[in-house]
Amino acid sequence: MSLNPFFLQGSPNEQFLVQDLINEQLKIYGIEVNYLPRKIFKTDNIIREIQSSKFDDNFAIEAYLNNYDGYAPDSDIMTKFGLRLKNEISLTISRERYEEYIVPFLEGITAGIREGKITDYDFADLISRPREGDLIYFPLGERLFEIKRVEHEKPFYQLGSSYVYELSCELYEYENELIDTSIEEIDATVEDEGYITYMTLVGSGVTAIATAGISSNSIKEIFLNNDGGGYSSTPTVTFSGPNSGINTATAVAVTTSKANVQSILRLELTNGGSGYTTTPTITITGGGGTGAAATCSIGGTQFSVSSISISNPGNQYSVAPIITIGSPGVGVTATAIAGITTDNKLDYIRILNPGIGYTQAPTVSIAGLSTIGVGTYILNEVITGESSGTTAVVKDFTNTSSLTSLSLSINTGKFSNGEVIVGSSSSARYTVLDYDTNSYKNTYDSNEDIEFEADNIIDFSESNPFGSY
Repeated sequence: MSLNPFFLQGSPNEQFLVQDLINEQLKIYGIEVNYLPRKIFKTDNIIREIQSSKFDDNFAIEAYLNNYDGYAPDSDIMTKFGLRLKNEISLTISRERYEEYIVPFLEGITAGIREGKITDYDFADLISRPREGDLIYFPLGERLFEIKRVEHEKPFYQLGSSYVYELSCELYEYENELIDTSIEEIDATVEDEGYITYMTLVGSGVTAIATAGISSNSIKEIFLNNDGGGYSSTPTVTFSGPNSGINTATAVAVTTSKANVQSILRLELTNGGSGYTTTPTITITGGGGTGAAATCSIGGTQFSVSSISISNPGNQYSVAPIITIGSPGVGVTATAIAGITTDNKLDYIRILNPGIGYTQAPTVSIAGLSTIGVGTYILNEVITGESSGTTAVVKDFTNTSSLTSLSLSINTGKFSNGEVIVGSSSSARYTVLDYDTNSYKNTYDSNEDIEFEADNIIDFSESNPFGSY
């Protein structure tokens, strides 16, 4: 049986009237909030979880605060990890105002006219209403709230239509999103929050200086005949004395692990000695292992590089520098390798090949240090590692006489020590001295203090007291 045609279930004019009355009531009794749509940049291919997103648009819109007498009941809950503050609020906004004022901008983003995208799906209804995951800036508490549920059928079709959206929101928990709306009071709420990684940079460094010495009748080359095995520490390498003089050759062993067996990788000269007319004997002892054996050859009356002395260890070396020894002209050019200390200074230079044919002491060039950083990184700009291709977003830049560092978020990978990082907007360039993926912005982010105190109450070492599943 059809409806009575003489009684309308809501004419368009009646619906327009109700909508206008609601709009007017919201403008009178409501508060102005900022709606921040979420732009998606990276999602998981399997479960479509959002991995990277940002909020850089905001729209002022009037809203009625339903829970006018405070946050929703039971917003503060006690968990086994501590007190969690959800601080739920419920807001009512006009459907017409949202669809006419905000939706056209979202359609432009979805169509690719502007940077980013609103959704991975092609459903128009996902932008025709507020979406779960978008943010609301609540000015009364100066807080950001995340939309958890959108009720679009309440009240239930008065005069055959719906007129409002009811937004159920929870206090926003930062999850590595970028917020850059250009409104200071909004951006400042999350400027120092979230998972922040830490990077130490080379500000201004000092290049190390070293000089070489040459001698005749010194060690020309070392041959590792047997790498041995079972070494728990570095063994000692000794040479028998020279035939004349007191300048005995010295070397150190470098160990390596192969198939869970610790053996000797190579022997590196620290002094080639002099006065050897016959080949010396090499003895390898200690370190807990056995079986290693080595022999060597001598250079005769021709001069080779016998020693390299460090006169200035420099500083700010993120990785061991490259050592280049001058050519003898006619003969074999010497080669060497360097190591650095824990405080980023040059620790040693060892001779891999002393060369032959030198008539005078060669120059020693030490490369691999960016002596000065250039520029100033800008908050929220993207930096890129020239070697690794890793990108991240700048959250804080410190450049003082004693420390040059960056705090970063939204990392796409791991930066490499020694690589140059470049700012996309500032064009600032610095070399990475040290990079740590752990977060140090918040002293409690890894719950180490909580874990330490909990171990004094409950022993987790044998089993989980909360059960396993």
